[in-house]
Amino acid sequence: MHQPLGYRDRNHPDYVCLLRKSLYGLKQAPRAWYKRFADYVFSIGFVNSICDTSLFIFHKGSAVAYILLYVDDIILTASSDALRCSIMDLLSSEFAMKDLGPLNYFLGITVTRNKSGMFLSQHQYAKEIISRAGMTSCKPSKTPVDTKSKVSATSGSPFDDPTLYRSLAGALQYLTFTRPDISYAVQQVCLHMHDPRIDHMSALKRIIRYVQGTLDYGLHLYSSPTSTLVSYTDADWGGCPDTRRSTSGYCVFLGDNLISWSSKRQPTLSRSSTEAEYRGVANVVSESCWIRNLLLELQCPLHKATLVYCDNVSAIYLSRNPVQHQRTKHVEMDIHFVREKVARGQVRVLHVPSRYQIADIFTKGLPLILFEDFRDSLSVQKPPASTVGVC
Repeated sequence: MHQPLGYRDRNHPDYVCLLRKSLYGLKQAPRAWYKRFADYVFSIGFVNSICDTSLFIFHKGSAVAYILLYVDDIILTASSDALRCSIMDLLSSEFAMKDLGPLNYFLGITVTRNKSGMFLSQHQYAKEIISRAGMTSCKPSKTPVDTKSKVSATSGSPFDDPTLYRSLAGALQYLTFTRPDISYAVQQVCLHMHDPRIDHMSALKRIIRYVQGTLDYGLHLYSSPTSTLVSYTDADWGGCPDTRRSTSGYCVFLGDNLISWSSKRQPTLSRSSTEAEYRGVANVVSESCWIRNLLLELQCPLHKATLVYCDNVSAIYLSRNPVQHQRTKHVEMDIHFVREKVARGQVRVLHVPSRYQIADIFTKGLPLILFEDFRDSLSVQKPPASTVGVC
């Protein structure tokens, strides 16, 4: 080490500065490591995914391999054991690496294999959240949110420990990676992180009580005979009591498997339920386009149109009708790309009765029977009775 320019001591040129911050904690450290890793895997035949920069793809003839990188945690899968072993040998010769065997734990998510497919769970992580909240002996709740109207940002008195509220809300956000059934409830409590109130903390505690009663639940992934991309989208028009913005929600299935979902408040105000629903359709079509491009990079192209199910007939007509009516002139032009996708045959927007609109679970509180029905449709269930090892 040397004294930096501008801070050199002429009387003690051999002195060095006392390091007060670890080099590992510098903001540029992850970027430098990523560049170092990426440069090497490029040299052995991998290419970077355009859709996801942390994904590296190797494709040569019938040989295919994928590397998924998250800082220094790596998932490697290949079309054959010989290819996988050769790639691991190359990586080990360049980096200090440890083979942890078949995938069973990654970033807090436990992966187990059963006869029908895989089961993803965050059981231990959920227990830690409950313990952090001091609610290990709480009474379980059957649903994460009630069917009453949404809580206002100014209702109730301020909560005395906003740091705890923000910590628990952020932890619950990560839990939604395998628990889409709490996505809407978590989205609602996260809206008030800037100024949490007692009523907001009560809503957060209800989520934790629901998690307490469903600790063993997780996301099932099945071996599906079909590869059709099907999505459901819904919007709760003007549901926010403070801003009157709508809440959009969607879920995307590849075959029988849930692969993407979202519950989010819309950034702008909608003047009608049709506009709110149409924005929701635009959101899920955008997500579907990204998924189709990713599957194309993974050498698994989809040849059939994406099916988008919506329960608003006017929004369906709006996606097909190229005429700009007087009542839709105020709608931003960027969401009209849905019409282009429909005209090209890449997307089909279809009607679904509200009773079978799975996306309702991402936009509002539901009665117990309907909530459990939609939760099962999302493949969020208890683990199978027996497993056959790990994946």
